[in-house]
Amino acid sequence: MKCVVTGATGYIGGRLAPRLAAEGHEVRCVVRTPAKMKDIPWAQQDPVEIVAGDVLDEDSMRAACAGADVLFYLVHSLSESGFAEVDRHAALITAQAARDAGIRRVVYLGGIHPSGVELSEHLASRAEVGEIFLRSGVPTAVLQAAVILGSGSASFEMLRYLTERLPVMLTPSWVHHRVQPIAIRDVLHYLAGAVDLPSDVNRTFDIGGPDVLTYLQMMEGFADVAGLPPRRMLPVPVLTPRLSSHWVNLVTPVPRSTAVPLIDSLVHEVVADEHDIDDHVAPPEGGLTSFRRAVELALTRIREGQVETRWSGANARYAPSDPLPSDPLPSDPEWAGGTVYTDVRERPAAATAETLWQVVVGIGGNRGWYSFPMGWWARGVIDRLVGGVGLRRGRRDEDTLKVGDALDWWRVEECIEGGGQDDASPSVPDLEDGEYLLRLRAEMKAPGLAWLELRIAPRPGGSLYRQRAIFLPRGLAGHAYWWVIAPFHVLVFGGMERRIVAAAELAEGSGPLAAPDGGHGPVAVWRRRRRDRALRDAEKARSRVGA
Repeated sequence: MKCVVTGATGYIGGRLAPRLAAEGHEVRCVVRTPAKMKDIPWAQQDPVEIVAGDVLDEDSMRAACAGADVLFYLVHSLSESGFAEVDRHAALITAQAARDAGIRRVVYLGGIHPSGVELSEHLASRAEVGEIFLRSGVPTAVLQAAVILGSGSASFEMLRYLTERLPVMLTPSWVHHRVQPIAIRDVLHYLAGAVDLPSDVNRTFDIGGPDVLTYLQMMEGFADVAGLPPRRMLPVPVLTPRLSSHWVNLVTPVPRSTAVPLIDSLVHEVVADEHDIDDHVAPPEGGLTSFRRAVELALTRIREGQVETRWSGANARYAPSDPLPSDPLPSDPEWAGGTVYTDVRERPAAATAETLWQVVVGIGGNRGWYSFPMGWWARGVIDRLVGGVGLRRGRRDEDTLKVGDALDWWRVEECIEGGGQDDASPSVPDLEDGEYLLRLRAEMKAPGLAWLELRIAPRPGGSLYRQRAIFLPRGLAGHAYWWVIAPFHVLVFGGMERRIVAAAELAEGSGPLAAPDGGHGPVAVWRRRRRDRALRDAEKARSRVGA
């Protein structure tokens, strides 16, 4: 069949689309920014089609649904203000487009929720979207899941970090509510199987794994599977869901905007009332995945660096870093309009461009940013406190980056390896042959737009490293912000430039720091300290360059 997948850059959609293609379906992925899919191998192969579209745009959704058989609706607006109205409007537009195009089946992934109680705003919104599709006139299957466990899922990350980082935890009352988690592999099995549901099926289906546990038991079970010492839990009856979300925001990579709906879904018991889906879609071969097995699989994927998608892969529709139509891009000439502040640094390197690129593409996450760690940490903490994403989102993969990846508080906007004019996009008009480029767009809370651009050009006997920080201020606050932080640029960007080059040279065994210095004077001592620091950075890059 021809399947339309919305939310293909998200956690679920990014795994479902290639599975549908592997099963022989034609897949049309509807994304707001098609460029985010250019580095994904499966998205470049038949029978996958990438089209630009937005669930809030009637024309684009009509075009996306034309000639299709099945529509998978996998988007929601949890982190946006007024999200319930946004989701309602988007669902109405999409349902109308599906009906007009003659779509034969809609599949929507919602959340399990109890009946007869007042739901949180987030759960109520998810239920409302399901009802809109069920009443649309297009046969709809609403699959309702509770906690989804898989490498990179927000629910799993919250469970993992709370358990790993807190040997003693203050536990609110909601951790004693029963939950029926389900492994991501089983969610994908039922979503893909819903393609073949009979045309007269128009209803909700609860989907859940074989275990019903309290969240407390889930944390204890995770600790056991992960080989952690037993965790101690101290009950605190006054820790409300809203207070809990602040705690999760501080302790885990999951920001408060995402933690709120996750915790709201645990305020009530979320256990499947039925499992009628098995009457239409046969259970997975070998049966449903147990909680402990799901945790083992997720931890193995993380340990082996095989995380396909991550909760941070889909950015909010109105992210703080989204440019306005009138805003210049980093590639625009100075006369494009508006004030643009830059911090530009260059440094020749004795290392080859390939080795230097391996260091550059491995920045962030556990390896850090090669300069002034306290400064980066402090800015990340401030961002988290004001509701931003902070530094703890980390990386999807320790060794590779692709366009659209979240990288701490940045988003990968361009990632070109040894390219030329044939690889250049409109936002990189001046790409030289053999040049490497990594451009990151900041998603932190700031009064303006910010980019960090790292370029490497091959040169005889080595390479040239060029680093450019760009800031487009908005209003007086934006100008003041730049000048307040400008004095720290020497520490942050200057140190970053020096240490990235030094790490590459040491990893390759080239450059002045690669040779030991046996002197005892102050200059020699300074050189050894600098070399030791660079050695530590080179160690971080060792696995990437084979040194």
